[in-house]
Amino acid sequence: MTRNIRHAAFFCALLLVALLVNAARVQVVRAPEYDGSPGNRRPDIARYQQPRGDILVGGKPVTGSRDTGEHLRFERTYRDGPVYAPVTGFASQEYGTTLLEHVEDGVLSGADPVLAPLPLWNDVTGARNPGGHVVTTLHAGAQKAAYEGLGRRKGAVAAVEPATGRVLAMVSTPSYDPGELSGNGRAALRTWERLNDDPDRPMLNRAVRRTYPPGSTFKVVTAAAALDAGVVRDPDAATRSPDPYTLPGTRTRLTNEVAGCADASLRSAFELSCNTVFAKLGVDVGVSALAGTAEAFGFNDDELRVPFSVARSTFDRSVDRAQLGLSAIGQYNTRATPLQMAMVAAAVANGGQVRTPYLVERTTRAGGGIVSAAGSRPARQAMRPSTAVWLKRLMTGVVEDGTGGNAAIRGAIVGGKTGTAQHGVGNSGTPYAWFVSWAQDEGDLEPRVAVAAVVEGTAADHGEVSGGGLAAPVARAVMEAVLKG
Repeated sequence: MTRNIRHAAFFCALLLVALLVNAARVQVVRAPEYDGSPGNRRPDIARYQQPRGDILVGGKPVTGSRDTGEHLRFERTYRDGPVYAPVTGFASQEYGTTLLEHVEDGVLSGADPVLAPLPLWNDVTGARNPGGHVVTTLHAGAQKAAYEGLGRRKGAVAAVEPATGRVLAMVSTPSYDPGELSGNGRAALRTWERLNDDPDRPMLNRAVRRTYPPGSTFKVVTAAAALDAGVVRDPDAATRSPDPYTLPGTRTRLTNEVAGCADASLRSAFELSCNTVFAKLGVDVGVSALAGTAEAFGFNDDELRVPFSVARSTFDRSVDRAQLGLSAIGQYNTRATPLQMAMVAAAVANGGQVRTPYLVERTTRAGGGIVSAAGSRPARQAMRPSTAVWLKRLMTGVVEDGTGGNAAIRGAIVGGKTGTAQHGVGNSGTPYAWFVSWAQDEGDLEPRVAVAAVVEGTAADHGEVSGGGLAAPVARAVMEAVLKG
């Protein structure tokens, strides 16, 4: 009898060990497999059982949460969704997250361990933290001005504070309402299909994710390189620049849209936007020095994040002298995001220093305690301070006496540069209209805002596309909004 009890006890022990081994196999070894299974709804149910934290602009939330009463209880909502979509992105139960909603998802969803009151607290209690908040650097007035200024046209605006790198506006049009993607029903599916089939790509953030030929706005960079290299010592002295200018090693003759460019001084060439003068200056500076200056401004940088990634603006180092001449006027392979060109204008406004741009001022817990703060941002010297002083004068001249008169603001000092960028085979595409600028009140010690605006012209206005006509008024509206406070 005793032996039978021992056998039974031993068998029960084996069953218990087998049960424990299987439990360990399921909960430890195969846990990732089960967690990732499409049939496992527990993580999604837990994720949407509480409201998501908010993204704030000027202290006010531009996002919210709606209680649906369903298993996936809370859906994301957006205030002025199309205005802020290039910043917020979307948070969808079906399609995931993008832009700030993606980069700051841990804080907004409450999943980030730093939100816990004590280390390992949630592991012990099984609790979930309330979603935290993301405080942006955006200026609400500037954001709205940029969106309304672009209107129904395709284009983008980026504005930064020169002294700090704070992003004040980031707009891309056409836009979309991210709230229409928040749920997981048929309406969200139809919206998803419509947005992805739209040839105008409304979900593309053109301010940071698309690059354009910068056209004549790149002449700011070329002028900086020429002054720093000593190729130009006196901006008011005549240059040896023929009109037309034959690109080195070719029979291609470069011309200008205006008269008065032959041997024009740097100041006059900048105000008139003379292609011949700046193409020759680029050749005289040389590819190494011109590329070095472009890279000091931020070109060819793969690592820029704001905090989501920014497309690489490019200046080609592998060009011959003819191609270099075209690159120096913002054509050939030269490409830039609107944010990059706002950085160029900001560097001029900030004494030659480029501040790394950033969009998030701080993140906080639901109760307001700070989780992280932006802190000071690194700066690099893009040009000599004396060169920046000259470029401020040149850009001011463009607005006061040149092609940028539409950007003038009463009671303010404004500097700018227009650009009309050709593209397509044989320059057959409708040009892009550019304007880069900075502004300060007459009583300010330094500029308070730098802006880059690009407008994609249409076939209907092919012959009327100009940076001064289309893009400058948009930039002016943004600058006015910031200067008003």
